[in-house]
Amino acid sequence: MILINPTSLFYGAPIKPRSTSFIYPTRKPQPVSISALLTKEQQPKHTQLESEFDFKSYMVQKANTVNQALNDAVPIREPKKIHESMRYSLLAGGKRVRPILCLASCELVGGDEISAMPAACAVEMIHTMSLMHDDLPCMDNDDFRRGKPTNHIVYGEEIAVLAGDALLSFAFEHVATATKDVSPERIVRAIGELAKCIGSEGLVAGQVVDICSEGADVGLEHLEFIHLHKTAALLEGSVVLGAIMGGGSDDEVERLRKFARSIGLLFQVVDDILDVTKSSEELGKTAGKDLVADKTTYPKLLGIEKSREFAEKLNKEAQEQLKEFDYQKAAPLIALANYIAYRGN
Repeated sequence: MILINPTSLFYGAPIKPRSTSFIYPTRKPQPVSISALLTKEQQPKHTQLESEFDFKSYMVQKANTVNQALNDAVPIREPKKIHESMRYSLLAGGKRVRPILCLASCELVGGDEISAMPAACAVEMIHTMSLMHDDLPCMDNDDFRRGKPTNHIVYGEEIAVLAGDALLSFAFEHVATATKDVSPERIVRAIGELAKCIGSEGLVAGQVVDICSEGADVGLEHLEFIHLHKTAALLEGSVVLGAIMGGGSDDEVERLRKFARSIGLLFQVVDDILDVTKSSEELGKTAGKDLVADKTTYPKLLGIEKSREFAEKLNKEAQEQLKEFDYQKAAPLIALANYIAYRGN
């Protein structure tokens, strides 16, 4: 078992200076950085049950399990270079929000964690791929991710592209071959959902419209299209895959889809706010990128305060979708929605 240090989980791991001279031939799973414990001013009002739910311990335990599963899923094989590169980014830390959403959704509808773990790993592999490709010189041209040099800085652009490709393809293989105690019909349905949420009408669509919109004057509807696809789609896929693997009914899957869509957009609104209110050290990535690239963001269109109000609205709408579920079982998703709304990085 690979254990997470709770101190680094909630206060952030030390950030090493950027350097192009560091080479990491192998990487063990790193502590998840969930430094966004809410300040007193940010704390939302909780019911007694929410207060009794130990979110910190839940996140530590789930992140430990996910990290171990990711480490086991992608061992060092030949050719070593590509697997080292895959592991470098996959095991570099991160909050593991997407896989934990997948596991929480599975358990909410009555499933077991083990049934959804391959799907949870798959969405994290795909998320990692998207970050690796985002950081490339032809995209965002970033050399700083999760407090460390980006993959192409360490391994070169060619290997970074191929390592991302390898993670994407292996994600589907892993769901197909490693999922246990789930019917073939549900596995095929989950694979279809995952493919759709990241393809030319999902994550890729959002990326393309985002790139084509740089420097252009776009409105809220246009911006929402970008982020419902670029950011929310994979979060939606994470939650829906968990519900499918857990045996959820069609009605349960659709309610959780709506929940995920709201928190997916919420995630991006908060991301936009943090990009202009936090430093690179606090974020673990380059701050102010959107401003430099002249991208349209929620703060640019609405201002900071209106953006925060919109985030509150999305959080409320998301939690409305959970009211038909057992409240105790829904506590992790409620807490995760609040975490996404009030995170600090």
